[in-house]
Amino acid sequence: MTIVLGFEGSANKIGVGIVQDGKVLSNPRRTYITPPGQGFLPGDTARHHRSCILDVLKEALEEANIQPKEIDCVAYTKGPGMGAPLLSVAIVARTVAQLWKKPLLGVNHCIGHIEMGRLITGALNPTVLYVSGGNTQVIAYSERRYRIFGETIDIAVGNCLDRFARVLKISNDPSPGYNIEQMAKKGKKFVELPYTVKGMDVSFSGILSYIEDVTHKMLSSGDCTPEDLCFSLQETLFAMLVEITERAMAHCGSQEVLIVGGVGCNIRLQEMMATMCKERSAKLFATDETFCIDNGAMIAQAGWEMFRSGQATALQDSWITQRYRTDEVEVTWRD
Repeated sequence: MTIVLGFEGSANKIGVGIVQDGKVLSNPRRTYITPPGQGFLPGDTARHHRSCILDVLKEALEEANIQPKEIDCVAYTKGPGMGAPLLSVAIVARTVAQLWKKPLLGVNHCIGHIEMGRLITGALNPTVLYVSGGNTQVIAYSERRYRIFGETIDIAVGNCLDRFARVLKISNDPSPGYNIEQMAKKGKKFVELPYTVKGMDVSFSGILSYIEDVTHKMLSSGDCTPEDLCFSLQETLFAMLVEITERAMAHCGSQEVLIVGGVGCNIRLQEMMATMCKERSAKLFATDETFCIDNGAMIAQAGWEMFRSGQATALQDSWITQRYRTDEVEVTWRD
């Protein structure tokens, strides 16, 4: 039996998870929520994480009914993410590893999402769409790396949704993207927006700039409702993502799609991807907010895979890397 403790805190979620041989024993988390119209700053987010990380750690141990001596390895998010929150959590992980005399492992956040998605859904070798507040990538495994076939060339899809939520002063509780999704269900009129796919890459900043410019004018003139704009933005963004995912599938000869990341729990995105998969006689794999949204168990699961394949992070190498590319990691645990 191998038990791994995982710390995640790359953005506004702080989570601690415990995984034992493919079984999630516990996975508590807290979310830093700001007032409507505001984003979350790195310093404030780090203070939030520092204020509650020990409580979350205690909760994880109690829920799993695990003693520190039973843990085999401590994993933490090395990156990518926001510097101050990453550093705050890394310091706690390093301290815990030293106090408990356990090996330490720095985990790539993106690979944490992928490995948790593979564990929960049972997907074998999928084309992965990774969509969150900070990342947008189409990924497939090849020759001991998770290769990036396409990505955003500016802002992430989740960031685009979050920033539009600020324009409409939509609540950040539980998340701006979730609230946009609920409003979009009531939208009836489609407003044409810029659609920017460049080969295998996508661009969202132009769409955001355009919709920010026209929102006040269109709402004040009665041309559309806030719900219509949420609906139109979602449809346009997700159509772009489905297009590049399908192109990657064709290139790889893949018959599986796995959606991971916080935006991946959006039901409309799953519906659109399912339609594409059905047309290709392919399978779609996705999870709910329990595992799509940043959590400690996904870091523990990736750490479990890495630890079992003989990896460990020396204390002097246990830094953080804000721009930690998915394809920088050698995948030693897959054939």
